[in-house]
Amino acid sequence: MRAVADTLSARFNPVAVRGELSAFSRAASGHCYFSLKDETGQVRCAMFRRAADQLKFQPQDGQLVEVRGKLDVYGPRGDLQLIVESLQPVGQGALFEQFLLLKAKLEAEGLFDAGRKRPLPDQPRSIGVVTSLGAAALRDVVTTLRRRVPHLPVVVYPAAVQGNQAPAELCAALRTAFRRFEERGESDVLLLVRGGGSLEDLWSFNDASVVRTIAQAPMPVVCGVGHETDFTLADFVADLRAPTPTAAAELCSPAREQRLGELTYLGERLRDEMVSGLDRRAQRIDYIAQRLGRPSTRLHESAQRLSALQHRMHSGVMHVAQRHRIQIEAVGASLPKALSRAVELQYRRLQTCETSLGMLDPQLVLQRGYAYLSDEQGVAITRADQSHPGQAVVATLADGQIGMTVDTR
Repeated sequence: MRAVADTLSARFNPVAVRGELSAFSRAASGHCYFSLKDETGQVRCAMFRRAADQLKFQPQDGQLVEVRGKLDVYGPRGDLQLIVESLQPVGQGALFEQFLLLKAKLEAEGLFDAGRKRPLPDQPRSIGVVTSLGAAALRDVVTTLRRRVPHLPVVVYPAAVQGNQAPAELCAALRTAFRRFEERGESDVLLLVRGGGSLEDLWSFNDASVVRTIAQAPMPVVCGVGHETDFTLADFVADLRAPTPTAAAELCSPAREQRLGELTYLGERLRDEMVSGLDRRAQRIDYIAQRLGRPSTRLHESAQRLSALQHRMHSGVMHVAQRHRIQIEAVGASLPKALSRAVELQYRRLQTCETSLGMLDPQLVLQRGYAYLSDEQGVAITRADQSHPGQAVVATLADGQIGMTVDTR
């Protein structure tokens, strides 16, 4: 599908289409979807939010409009669709129609063939600039070149970039640059630049004489006219198109910033692909959203599921409570017997301990004829080496105490 889309883009884009609006709608994402139809058929259209936000009128079904955009293939369905970049009522697109007719004529002459394109010099010796001396684009270009390649000479070939006299002055400035290049090698890369504007403001760069003069250039030409979304016929015939005048200066200044410039270009490519990918996915989401049922239906289904879950939960809780109640009743019935058995068991243990304690009573030992010896201070004499001859000791018997003296040891 992408190969088909790329072929369409290379062969036809940009395109302008006139037709009647049909089934116009704006999704929650801000993207607009509609069809353009006439007596021969219809084409699906998608207008993404960033373009839809620029609308200056409210489109209505049945309204005759002109759109400008590019053909693409919507992958999930394989449908041909027109990605709309601008939408306006009929009557405001005559100039763009003239642009497309002239583009087709010059393309048939082979002026836009890819085989004519030449690479930019890796290390230019000087850089030429064709623009107006008072243009902001010139200041931007000079500032950029001074920052990136301050060692390179920059030659300006002044010409008007807007108005009736602009095509003739542009052709004259271009021929001057061509002649000086052939005579002394001046400006081995040439920048054709001006700032952005409306299609009318940029019309000088759509003049057939200017386009044919650019095609005769003996050196590579970089065209940086308008903003990134602006296209002129000069862009197609030049060896390289830059999205802005500043970008044109950056593309031909390959000094220490060359690699960074390449990374920036790749980053822009990645951003564009990412934006396109996001747009395609947003369109896919909108398409799926249209196929979903009414929210009230889904809400009713969810409410039914919730009610069923509540019923199951209530039944489960009641079942668990009943089981625990039965367990509690069973425990309550067996508790008195268990308590009685526990008290009896403890009583028996107490009697056993009492018997054991009585057997350890020293008085019982004394009653069997034994005596307990201690010195006069009451310290127990348990070994013979604790006494000496003549020492007074006290013998404790079962019924009292008697004093004694140690004769020998």
